[in-house]
Amino acid sequence: MAGIMRERFVEVTTDLLARHDRLSLLTADLSAKLFDEARAAHPTRVINLGIREQLLISAAGGMALAGMRPIVHSFAPFLIERPFEQIKLDLNHQGVGAVLVSAGASYDIAGGGRSHQSPGDVALLSTLPGWTIHVPGHPDEAEAQLRDAAADDGLVYIRLSNQANKRAHALTGGGRGHGFRVLRRGAAGTVIAIGPLADTVLAATEGLDVSVLYGATVRPFDGTALRAVVAEQRDPSVAIVEPYLAGTSVPEISEALRDLPHRVLGLGVGREELRNYGTPRQHAIAHGLGSAGLRLSITSFLGK
Repeated sequence: MAGIMRERFVEVTTDLLARHDRLSLLTADLSAKLFDEARAAHPTRVINLGIREQLLISAAGGMALAGMRPIVHSFAPFLIERPFEQIKLDLNHQGVGAVLVSAGASYDIAGGGRSHQSPGDVALLSTLPGWTIHVPGHPDEAEAQLRDAAADDGLVYIRLSNQANKRAHALTGGGRGHGFRVLRRGAAGTVIAIGPLADTVLAATEGLDVSVLYGATVRPFDGTALRAVVAEQRDPSVAIVEPYLAGTSVPEISEALRDLPHRVLGLGVGREELRNYGTPRQHAIAHGLGSAGLRLSITSFLGK
């Protein structure tokens, strides 16, 4: 499903721009050509600002102050890391909303080198209040999250990836799928699979006596669903598998279970920089995010 989430984003955004005069779209050169059709139809609301990411966010803040609902798109390191000060000041501090939609994830663009990798984006954005952070695992989830975000006024980050699960898991349930969903029940521990890692986690835990929760939204964190599952288990041990920096959501788990003795394991992209370009699959395996690596980490953690 390589690239399908991003293709769906282009299709849905083009449709939304035609339906809602309040929407605008800001791009940063790299993705501009994807929206040629939308720009031709709405030249005053589809704007390419070039490779000036700080301006990209500041312009979005200005549009939001003027009553527009901006959708802002670029690769993750250029959308979140490079203009972080503008996100903090021109969106959060001004009290306005926007929809930030990234592509590239942690290492989808492995051939682009470190400049195009962003495993720390969710951790960085989590330092700011008020953000809803979506990590879709399927194009259908990404579409639902985008349509909801376009109709809202808040701060939303949608993290698209070239990796995807075979089916969508987060289209039902409370809050349009914002909460965790139980994919498998067991008694010996809990494994939380985030976004496009669900299929890999299910394969890694096949035959293990663990519950598997799935989430395509990590902020706000669904501590209620986690507590309900942990309450059914004899061993309150929780492993979370995230497709970005390992341990990003461990503080959220600790807060949700603060009155319960528990153990937590955070799995994800390691802090060590892998300096060979490689492929996304090679990066995943090197970070222990293949099914074999995950099974080894999870069984070791649970003492199985």
